[in-house]
Amino acid sequence: MNEINQANWSLDANPADATSADATKLLPDIAAAKAAQRGVLQWVGMRNVRAPLLIAASSGAAAERVAASVDVYVNLTDADARGIHMSRLYLLLESLAEVPVSSQSLRDLLGRLIESQAGLADAARIVLRFDLMLRRRALKSQLSGWKAYPVRMDARLGADGLRVQQELRIAYSSTCPMSAALSRQIQREHFEHHFGQSSQVPVSAVAEWLEQESGLAATPHAQRSQAVLNLSWQPDVANWPVLALIDQVEQALATPVQTAVKRIDEQTFARLNAENLMFCEDAARRVATVLRGVPSLADFEVDVAHFESLHAHDAVAVAVR
Repeated sequence: MNEINQANWSLDANPADATSADATKLLPDIAAAKAAQRGVLQWVGMRNVRAPLLIAASSGAAAERVAASVDVYVNLTDADARGIHMSRLYLLLESLAEVPVSSQSLRDLLGRLIESQAGLADAARIVLRFDLMLRRRALKSQLSGWKAYPVRMDARLGADGLRVQQELRIAYSSTCPMSAALSRQIQREHFEHHFGQSSQVPVSAVAEWLEQESGLAATPHAQRSQAVLNLSWQPDVANWPVLALIDQVEQALATPVQTAVKRIDEQTFARLNAENLMFCEDAARRVATVLRGVPSLADFEVDVAHFESLHAHDAVAVAVR
């Protein structure tokens, strides 16, 4: 006992975890010892903590509880300290289930994370990963269904103040303009072969032919696609207009992935794809144009990927502010 530094022992302050005979006893606190090798650390903490969050999709909307994966860190500025008070970080995450996530709530939480370390840290960081669930209407019918938008938030508080970055993923459909042009050429050749060079073909005969399976000679390739928005918000933004931003981006792309559909919705979706033929470059420019019109954004990067059905690789394009 005499060989162990008494400063590395602490009192157990939770009698519920012990019998009445040993409710208060000395327990070792090895983390309070000096580090064997000196050095400051940029981040120390926990990764992939499962926790509930309160999220409001838009300003004034009721907050809803969602399941999240949380990373929480502080820096370690004391080169001699062996470790941080990690359990204090974990306990402070309880506030995520009590107060809707906003710039102010994150600022308050990060400040408490720093204070909990009793001088060992002067910066804190928290990363939140969750799905924003939105009910989306079908294109024509009265059906609707739930659509998940994966979100990643990275908030940091330090000497330069609060910084909040968000990553938002939006799925949509893209039909290749080159493939569409090649398909139209084949369709024309197919038409000429079937009807010859006659100039007296009745419209009704052409219409009937087009409705038959044999009347379709080629189709352009299309694929599910994804726009990843990396957003840096102005520090004075109280609440981030994420729902409005999703709506604007989906309107610009015009072919968002659907939920519940009837045949009339699927037909409308096919028409919208034909009206919005897009290379990945086209899609990236559409999204970037929307983001450049959002004054509360300090910076952004758009990463668009078309998961091609023609190739085994993806077609990608990146745009920045």
